[in-house]
Amino acid sequence: MGDQILIETNHTFNRNIKRRQNLGKLFYVLLLLFSLVGLIGLSALLIQILRDGLPYLSTNLIFNYPSRHIDQAGLKSALFGTLWILSLTALFSLPIGMGAAIYLEEFAKKNWITNFIEINVGNLAGVPSIVYGLLGLTIFVELMGLGRVVLAGALTMTLLILPIIILSTRESIKAVPNSYREAALALGATKWQMVKGVVLPIAFPGFLTGAILAMSRAIGESAPMIAISALVYITFIPSHAMDRFTVLPIQIFNWVSRPQAEFTGLAAAGIIVLLTVLLLMNAVAVYFRNRYQVKSNE
Repeated sequence: MGDQILIETNHTFNRNIKRRQNLGKLFYVLLLLFSLVGLIGLSALLIQILRDGLPYLSTNLIFNYPSRHIDQAGLKSALFGTLWILSLTALFSLPIGMGAAIYLEEFAKKNWITNFIEINVGNLAGVPSIVYGLLGLTIFVELMGLGRVVLAGALTMTLLILPIIILSTRESIKAVPNSYREAALALGATKWQMVKGVVLPIAFPGFLTGAILAMSRAIGESAPMIAISALVYITFIPSHAMDRFTVLPIQIFNWVSRPQAEFTGLAAAGIIVLLTVLLLMNAVAVYFRNRYQVKSNE
């Protein structure tokens, strides 16, 4: 009787194991199919952009200003405007985002105020970008009287990506084992010395990952920039933060909206330039992330 029960138990156990293995294989196949759908769609989009845009890639596209004539139209003002916006946005958002994350995770007391801040930071990360554009238009352009200038655009993009930086940095700080903190404090380090010397070096690669995601979103956003700078015809390079500007997404949108088919090709070429700037920026950030990650593991 006991042997019969043991045999039935083993049979049931093996059957459950086999069923779980089959479910695991099914789940793996589904995930693979979902990934392939995304890759196929992205590949098709890139192939179409390259097919339409490569014939229009030239030095004129990079070094000429926008023009109504297709053979003379370029991205010079939009390209330099994008670099201005990205530089100022990084200058404002990265220190503020990292500082806010460090304070909330390491120094802030756990009460209803910090809970309120954390909930709102999480909610702000999902707000549509056009809302930030209207907010920047109201506060920076109108109330503060900055006008439709580079500084107003950079401050608006800072508001847009700050929640992403704060959330990603907090997650990287949480990933640091508490035993490291306790060991540093046990050796006589102050709270700030512990954060600066132990927590930040380990969490820095995660911070750079969040910065990559945030800046990648900033470079491709068109809605806030349209609200701030409007669809203007700029034929000069901004020389300071109080100049008018345009950016690559706006110029691409402007070309796509034109009826001539050739401007669609120029827009595709502009997308290639935008993707190149994005990849170069991400490559630099990934290099520094990997470098600091190796140092933190030593």
